[in-house]
Amino acid sequence: MRLPRPLPPLLSLRAFEAAARLLSFSHAAQELFVTQSAVSHQIQKLEADLGVALFERRTRSVELTSAGVAYYARVHDAFELLRLGTQEVRAPSVERTSLTVGILASFATRWLAPRLQAFSAACPRIDLQLRPEIALADVPGGEVDVAIRYGLGGWRGVHAQRLMTERLSLVCAPSLVAGRKRPREPQDLLRFPLLTSYSRQSFEWDAWSRRFGLDLTQSQQVHLHDYNIVVEAALAGQGIAMGRHRLIARQLASGALVEALPDARLDHSRIGWWFVTPKGNLGAAASAFRDWLAEAAKEDALEPTH
Repeated sequence: MRLPRPLPPLLSLRAFEAAARLLSFSHAAQELFVTQSAVSHQIQKLEADLGVALFERRTRSVELTSAGVAYYARVHDAFELLRLGTQEVRAPSVERTSLTVGILASFATRWLAPRLQAFSAACPRIDLQLRPEIALADVPGGEVDVAIRYGLGGWRGVHAQRLMTERLSLVCAPSLVAGRKRPREPQDLLRFPLLTSYSRQSFEWDAWSRRFGLDLTQSQQVHLHDYNIVVEAALAGQGIAMGRHRLIARQLASGALVEALPDARLDHSRIGWWFVTPKGNLGAAASAFRDWLAEAAKEDALEPTH
């Protein structure tokens, strides 16, 4: 009984199929990421194994012989079957979604960044693209998909869901209020520069001063671009800052910042961090990010004030 001859090498068949389909050794070489001479060598091996010429070599082109045309039809069909079979068996690729988030740099660096690994573990298919902006990004216009903002809420043209309220108190470097320099009442704060960050409305300073009876009209205020700069200036002893406890918990715990008036804390029902979205239904990625933020906010509960 005669044994069937073995099939030609797969490399030779791949080179032939590509060259016959493209009618070009050089184009086949580019597709297969090999040299043109390698394609030519594999086809010569195949022709020697089959004992027939598959191509007519011309000066600037190649053409299939009648044997090449017949063989290409079979080889091409075989490669198509392999491709389809592989597609059916291969595990589906994991689709990833990008979510662009407008966010204050201070919140991104001081609250969100330490939690990003937890988010990636919970939502591995979502790639967050953080876009730090001072002003509210154009959420309805599609500049960002969603935003996280600080304030009182109530922005026009968007839906805002409060994630967590903020606790406010006046903070500074310990050396600034050491010994006799320590303020005893709100009026004593006017002896110090007050560090403020950019805001269209100074809602936190206004709310705090109304609550504790401080007239800010005579205060020396230093306006800084971003809350991160405010914190760094306070750490350097440059003045007294409005402390947002969600963002400066680590500095308060270490003693790098202290409360200038420990008994003058403000827990406002509306001042806080908001998840801002376009009006209407949210996409799956935005909904997942919102739900994760809500859970993370619950875990970041503030200690009760005394």
